[in-house]
Amino acid sequence: MKKKSTEDLEKTLVNTHTKDFETFLENNKEHMMTESETFSVYVKELFKQKGTTQQKVFLEADIPERYGYKLLSGEKRTKQRDIIYRICYAAHFTLEETQESLKKYEMPELYVKIPRDALLMIMLNERPGSIIDVNALLKEKGMESLKTSGVQE
Repeated sequence: MKKKSTEDLEKTLVNTHTKDFETFLENNKEHMMTESETFSVYVKELFKQKGTTQQKVFLEADIPERYGYKLLSGEKRTKQRDIIYRICYAAHFTLEETQESLKKYEMPELYVKIPRDALLMIMLNERPGSIIDVNALLKEKGMESLKTSGVQE
């Protein structure tokens, strides 16, 4: 059976009352996200597949380790998509894995019609080097560098 789109579920939800919530869940359980589909579970599984550790990723992403662990545990949230991009790039995620990670973190995916996003997408494919190299290339092209966490713990 094909999964219902978010839009289809939202249409159903408009006519659902709180007393019918359990029925809504029961009728749509195969269309709902499971724990295994969350950002944290998804990226940790990819780390394992790629043979890397959280510590190594945070170091390469230039993110304070404690902050990175809090992001992955869900204890902290960021509104900066660049932080999630840093993690994905440092973990050597593909473009598709990065897009899925952004989506699971409830962030906008990279969009090819936005010049900076297009360059970030190319860099995921070409891997020009470290995060420092990514920022140097962004700056060279007259674009804003990847934002840092702003948290120094």
